[in-house]
Amino acid sequence: MPRDARVKQQQLRARIAAGAARIMAEDGVDDFALAKRKAARQLGAQDARALPNNDEVESELRAYQSLFQGDEQRARIRFLRTRALGAMRALAEFRPYLAGAVLKGTAGRYSDIDLQLFTDDSKAVELFFLSRNIPYEVSEQRHFTGDRERAVSVLRLEWEGVTVNIAVHAGNDERVALKTSICGKPIERASIEAVAQLLATDG
Repeated sequence: MPRDARVKQQQLRARIAAGAARIMAEDGVDDFALAKRKAARQLGAQDARALPNNDEVESELRAYQSLFQGDEQRARIRFLRTRALGAMRALAEFRPYLAGAVLKGTAGRYSDIDLQLFTDDSKAVELFFLSRNIPYEVSEQRHFTGDRERAVSVLRLEWEGVTVNIAVHAGNDERVALKTSICGKPIERASIEAVAQLLATDG
């Protein structure tokens, strides 16, 4: 590829990353792929090679939130982490972990809380909510441990005014790295103690 064309592609890639970050921050889009596609369409980009990776978008997202949503963002993250910690403590018997944008500190204005549970009795998780008259919806996601694909039940519910997505994994999976795709990075997660420490550090 000629140098000029390469420079233009890099510039377009940076503009798409910035546009995707703005969409995620302002419009409540949590899906990186969707945000990138929307930003590319807005810019009239048709070359798939110009699409930035998730790390590039996340870097732009942090910069955007720091610049335009500083105090609001800090308050939002603290609020969501506090709600997450409360849910995790209530679900302690199922070995809960916080994951996703709330853990990373990039949650947008309409972001959900993502939790992971590790138990060999998934019905007990559902009974936990049924016994407390907390309605939920169940869907299925695909996660990977190494190159092995797993079907994971996800419960979606409201917890103290916030939407929480709870992925219920097999007990043995707590000891392995989980990914959303074979080639993806391991999903970051934090225990009850780690989330409590984050909140204590935030003051």
